[in-house]
Amino acid sequence: MFDVGFSELMVIAVVALIVIGPERLPKVARTMGHLFGRMQRYVNDVKADINREIELEELRKFRSTVEDAARGLESTVQGEVSKTESELNSLAKIDEPAAPTDEPAAAPSTAQAPAAAEAAPAQENADAGTPGGSPPSSPEKNAV
Repeated sequence: MFDVGFSELMVIAVVALIVIGPERLPKVARTMGHLFGRMQRYVNDVKADINREIELEELRKFRSTVEDAARGLESTVQGEVSKTESELNSLAKIDEPAAPTDEPAAAPSTAQAPAAAEAAPAQENADAGTPGGSPPSSPEKNAV
């Protein structure tokens, strides 16, 4: 703050001794020391407050940067999840129409086969029991 050398300090001390006098000089010097100490503490407190405010501002900027990065990451993840879900849904829709069409086509053919198998022996029995019906043919007679 003040750049005072030894010679300047001696000049100030001699002037203070002449102006104040030897009786009051120790009391004034003590008071000046206390005031100077208070001033130094006040300046140091102000410096510390300024440094804290600067650090707080830096932390706020860092916090804002981290929050922005987190939001960006979250939106990217949400986008990827949505994209994956839509792809899975489209794959599920592609697989869904094929499965229902296979099942109804397979169900009637298996359902008709037992009905046809049951109807054939009933028809043969009906032909054999009627007076004008032809006798049932055996596989051995057809082979000859």
